[in-house]
Amino acid sequence: MYSKLIYIFIIFALFSCKPTEDEGKAVAKVYENYLYEKDIKEVLPKNISKEDSLIFVKNYINNWAKEHLLVQKAKINLHEEKEHINTLVEKYHNDLLINKYKEAVVKQELDTLVTEEDIEKFYEENKGIFKLNEALVKFRYIYFDKKINNAKEFISLFKDDSYKSNLEITKQELQLKSHNLNDSIWIKYDDVIKNASFLKSYDKSNFLKKNKFIHKEDSTSVYLVKIKDVLLRNDIAPMSYAIPTIKQMILHKRKLELLKRIEETLTEDAIKNKEFQIY
Repeated sequence: MYSKLIYIFIIFALFSCKPTEDEGKAVAKVYENYLYEKDIKEVLPKNISKEDSLIFVKNYINNWAKEHLLVQKAKINLHEEKEHINTLVEKYHNDLLINKYKEAVVKQELDTLVTEEDIEKFYEENKGIFKLNEALVKFRYIYFDKKINNAKEFISLFKDDSYKSNLEITKQELQLKSHNLNDSIWIKYDDVIKNASFLKSYDKSNFLKKNKFIHKEDSTSVYLVKIKDVLLRNDIAPMSYAIPTIKQMILHKRKLELLKRIEETLTEDAIKNKEFQIY
């Protein structure tokens, strides 16, 4: 009960609109470490109710105390390893500073413009690394209700596969349950199945064939599919499909080269200015 009253007192102090003489008052102590009201106020969520803040403050104080108690216990019991721990802490601190510096340099100096020429050159020089992990397909399909009046017209238009026929299908797309007439883009086989779920029951090896036409019907619907082109697993990915990956790889390569130049320049300057000497 007494401890609860203490937490309540802290809450009232934290919600006070005006700073008071008690603003710097300690609310907890572990050995020589003190936790002050202002420390809690800095982390207290905004617009929190007094009931919730009571729970928050209690948990915060307990967690703060546990952390300092564990640290103190560790210092006592790991005295022999203290030097090693300090070395690790220093290394972590140095690594953190170095990484932050590198991030700042990269942000300021890295050339992020990747041209079509850059992409083509990188692709041609590294084609072997762009082997596919899964099949790709260029395909078009329409899926409509069997009962519509112009079902035969849709079938005829789809088979024609001309700009004019595709335009006519698009004009009547409200009669379609689903469709895709853009067969110029490579799509993952798994995404094909997601877009055209009616193909799930179709044998994959039989489906993945160039220029294949599929006409499937059930009791309610008609499904028309035309496979324009297929690339199988372990085939070389087309450049158009690999562009996002190529851009990332080019930028990563530039980043490594930039950081290497900076490190070399830094070392050379330090030697020149006698800031770095080997005895």
